[in-house]
Amino acid sequence: MSAFGGKVVDKMKVRTAARARGRAGRRKAGGRPLACVLGDTDLIRPLGLAGIRCAPLARPDSPKAHSRFVDARVAWADNWDQTDRMLQNLLDFAATVTEPPILFFQNDGDLLFVSRHRSALAARFRFTIVDRELVEALVDKSRFVELAHRHALPIPATAVLRATGEPRAPDLPSDYPVVIKPLTRRDAVWRPLAGLAKALVVESPSAMAELWPRLVAAEQDVVVQELIEDGEERVESYHAYVDDEGAFAGDFTGRKIRTLPTRFGQTTALEITDTSDVRELGRRCIDALALRGVVKIDFKRAPSGRLFLLEVNPRFNLWHLPGAVAGVNLPALVYADLAGAPRPPTGRARAGVRWSHPSRDLAAARLTGMSTFRWLAWQARCETRHMVAADDPMPFLRGFLWGRANRRLRRYISASALLKRVRRVKTWPTDS
Repeated sequence: MSAFGGKVVDKMKVRTAARARGRAGRRKAGGRPLACVLGDTDLIRPLGLAGIRCAPLARPDSPKAHSRFVDARVAWADNWDQTDRMLQNLLDFAATVTEPPILFFQNDGDLLFVSRHRSALAARFRFTIVDRELVEALVDKSRFVELAHRHALPIPATAVLRATGEPRAPDLPSDYPVVIKPLTRRDAVWRPLAGLAKALVVESPSAMAELWPRLVAAEQDVVVQELIEDGEERVESYHAYVDDEGAFAGDFTGRKIRTLPTRFGQTTALEITDTSDVRELGRRCIDALALRGVVKIDFKRAPSGRLFLLEVNPRFNLWHLPGAVAGVNLPALVYADLAGAPRPPTGRARAGVRWSHPSRDLAAARLTGMSTFRWLAWQARCETRHMVAADDPMPFLRGFLWGRANRRLRRYISASALLKRVRRVKTWPTDS
């Protein structure tokens, strides 16, 4: 039995070493550069579908580290609190490859990190990003309001509140109810105030008076915005890649289907659309701001049909997975330009392609009154999903399911060991 087990272990070691040699060979061969991904499987997958190999910034047990599209891994560091370590990890990794990797960044923290360290990163990476001042203005909602007013962009009526030490909430320039959003959203600060919601609705002056001390205690500056009625399903977006010459290399539109929570929550289901007024207004915003690179622009459609601009995000995002399946692979277009390769063929995106986050979307669907049976039928027809794919099952099976089970097993073993120690102490003889 032990000899058989030894043979299995040896074979596994051989296979692991062979895979490592193959990956090292690809990195040293001077072929196509790796895509270095600051993001999750929703960004890795559209790159992988285009035949692009990836190296994510990830922990060893992270789901994205187990994707079949991943050839290497960059040691993880937090993009808000460990930026020096994150920069060093990236530069150390880039020093091990022949071709400068192409850098992709998915979240606000990653966007700010790349923007603020662009000089150091540019020595070893290739990437496209808007000017530093514009990045700061787009991420900080107070500066974004000024920018939108300067360019006559159609934002809702908005004011900025600074969380000073004043005990009384300031008077607002607009009528209640209003929407309150953080100037720059950091989960560690915002979630204790709002949970998973990206914004809060304040219905009355008394509700504002109750919220204000919590904002002051958290030192959380906010924007107060006119409430556009109706739900998150009326949030529509425009996605584009604008090259260095100012040409639109690819674009598509989309809309949210469900969020969790249902009001101002994280997206759990969405679909690609083909909406002309969203495309037209999105392009007008891009031209007004002289944006280049990848851009996502969110609007909300009022009951009157008018579109209001909510935010502009010059970074990659989860929409790029359904967009790629719909026929417009924006990350692959960016990669081709930065790698000096031919662009993949791109036409008009096929409307109706959907994406969901299954582990969250069932709860979101139930909150809207959808039965589990109807949700399962909808999910079966969904074309793309977060982390779940038949042709790339390991992020879900090994990274998510096994990781979860392993953590629970470790907690159970630790609790059992502690209980045994307690029982042992109780049975020790005592002095009479």
